[in-house]
Amino acid sequence: MSGFTPISALVGGGLIGLAVALFLASSGRATGISGILGGLVPPSVGSTAWRVLFLVGLVAGVGIYRLAGGPLTDIQITPSQGLLVAGGLLVGVGTQVGAGCTSGHGVCGIGRVSPRSIVATIVFMVTAGITVFIVRHMIGGAG
Repeated sequence: MSGFTPISALVGGGLIGLAVALFLASSGRATGISGILGGLVPPSVGSTAWRVLFLVGLVAGVGIYRLAGGPLTDIQITPSQGLLVAGGLLVGVGTQVGAGCTSGHGVCGIGRVSPRSIVATIVFMVTAGITVFIVRHMIGGAG
């Protein structure tokens, strides 16, 4: 298995868990990215500043990582722009229908032992597995 990095994965997972726990303890809110972003459209009264700062911090984290000497892996996106837009819209609709995203349900909800989040995460993972199987083995996509 290439790219298996258990130490950095453990440290990264621990940092994510710590950040989620601190955010929940300090604000009483789950750290679901779709909910944080969704609260900006339209802006929620009194919560715009922290939402913008949170999202800026997500993007700035890459810059900080690079300044600390971390390598940046090349990513090649091969689908058409139309397919990417359609996929993005489907993800957006899915987060609204599912009342959250993988970060909200998978990281925060499971950590709180929320039955709804556990079921949602299982549905996300099964759907992802089926999608990968169809694209790679039935349609013949790259992989």
